Order: sequence, then structure tokens, then C-alpha cells
Amino acid sequence: METSEVRRRVGETIERSRRQGADEASRQYEQFLDQVAVPLFRQIANVLKIQGYAFSVFTPGGSVRLMSDRNAQDYLEVTLEATGDEPQIVGHVSRARGRRIVESERPVCEGPVGSVTEEDLLHFVLKELPPFVEK
Repeated sequence: METSEVRRRVGETIERSRRQGADEASRQYEQFLDQVAVPLFRQIANVLKIQGYAFSVFTPGGSVRLMSDRNAQDYLEVTLEATGDEPQIVGHVSRARGRRIVESERPVCEGPVGSVTEEDLLHFVLKELPPFVEK
């Protein structure tokens, strides 16, 4: 068999495998959003409101965002990062400090999308929340 034919077919197999993995991660992530992330973010927003901190939950396409009602630049957001070798659920944090905006991003949990739990997400939020509620 020609080397070029082998190379082409191996490349097609690799690409097909990557697409299937990304499709499965997308399905798992949608379930995670609906069943875990959105309800948990709503619970956190309610607790914050009771404590005197005005936060709202938004669900822009394929993500969930816990945003300060006082400053739209202050938020925690969870998205699916599918561009790397293995898709991951990533937390994005944005904080306004005067005119400057400080942003950071990190995985909510190491491991595949389907392994991220409600506890992992709560741990991420609680770790990132203190700067938003300091007085």
C-alpha cells in the first residue's frame, strides 16, 4: 500500500476520533450546565442576595455567568474549552479594579468533562468569590 494512502487514512481516523470526543464532551457539558451549573449558580446568587450582595445569573450561549449587579465587569463564568487535546470545563473570572480589568482562567477541575461534580464547581466558586464580597 502506498505511504500517502496510509497517511491519509490514519489522518482521517485521528480526525474522526477527535470529533467524536468533542461531540461527547459537548453533550456531557450541556447536561452539566442544565443539571449542575445553572442550579448551583442560582443558589449561590440567592445566598449572596440574602447576605446583601446583588448578583444575577445569566446563561449566554453555552455558559453560565454569576455577575455582580453593581458592575458588569465583575463576574464568574463557566464554559467548555474544546480547542485543546482534551475538552475541559473552564472557569473565567473578571474583576474590575478601577479602570483596570483583571481576568483569569483555569479549569474547574482536572479531568474529563464528565468527571466534574457539583462539589468541584462549588469549590471553584468559593475559591474565586472572596474578592467580590470584600468590603
